[in-house]
Amino acid sequence: MGKTILCEKVMGFENIVEVSGADFEEDTDFWRLAAAKAGLAYEGQFSSEKTITDTSDKYSKRETYSLTKDKIIDFYKDENLVLVIDDFHYAPESKRMQIAQQLKDAIRRGFKAIVVSLPHRADEAIRRNADLSGQLCLINMESWEVDALKEIAKVGFQKLGIQIKDEVAAQIAVESLSSPQLMQYICLNICTILEMLGSESGQVGFEILETAYHYTTANFEYGDVVSFMLKGPNTRGKSRNMFLAHNGQGYDIYELIVKSIAENPPIMKLEFEDVKERIYRLIQEDGKKPSAQTIKESLAKLQELLDGREDIFKMLDWKEGVLYIQDPLFLFYLRWGVGIKNV
Repeated sequence: MGKTILCEKVMGFENIVEVSGADFEEDTDFWRLAAAKAGLAYEGQFSSEKTITDTSDKYSKRETYSLTKDKIIDFYKDENLVLVIDDFHYAPESKRMQIAQQLKDAIRRGFKAIVVSLPHRADEAIRRNADLSGQLCLINMESWEVDALKEIAKVGFQKLGIQIKDEVAAQIAVESLSSPQLMQYICLNICTILEMLGSESGQVGFEILETAYHYTTANFEYGDVVSFMLKGPNTRGKSRNMFLAHNGQGYDIYELIVKSIAENPPIMKLEFEDVKERIYRLIQEDGKKPSAQTIKESLAKLQELLDGREDIFKMLDWKEGVLYIQDPLFLFYLRWGVGIKNV
């Protein structure tokens, strides 16, 4: 949604020291990282040379130094620097608590920091440390609406001399899932396809959209993520319950979860009842269906599996009865990636 770009525009690129939640591990020293990102040597050695007056002999002495938290805070204040912690949710859970504790004292002393996180985790720093409640200001950035995304297509194609109807632009905007970058990427691929086809109509119609969607996913690196989700946790030799879908194929609970996320309409936030209803719609009416408890437990296990992998795998967030899809590009890939819809 351009949160980091907003920070750069408001404060100036030269005043920002940016770190990512992914930079933190369980044993990462907060102030060591803050110093390193600002170009400060947190610790080191230096040599000093002295002369003995009576003999004129010289000797050198090697000493070590280590910056204190106070000196790092003073440096940030003197240089008018702001620490921007992007993707705060990527830091380990216990580390997020420690970061909040470190910020509490630092902010009181004039240290400036911005914590950037997903909308549904925006208050996490405060919830981790209630004492921060009077020292933080929450700024909620709303997602792009369909009408705003449509303008990307309408204005862009108009400049190229290509016609596009409002309803066609609206459908592309819906598939863009509030992402202006994805909207631009789809439009770029529509132009590429029109050029490849040698189209002389000068118009974007519904018939080209599905091809453009598939074409757009060609460079998305989510294949391993989807395969991992479909596989689910290790069964340890036990066979999973299979559920018969309308297409005649049998799917286990993890395959049903993945397929349900990709169903219409494309939504980045699904209440549990929405997930359950989508799963039940995939299964034959008279067929056996997983219980609500089974679906909830499977979502929790899937979340645990993804959290244990690299950042690119952390595409889902099952939290307080709501399933959040973290990245619009991932959901778009689930819907239109080559071979995905036939799983």
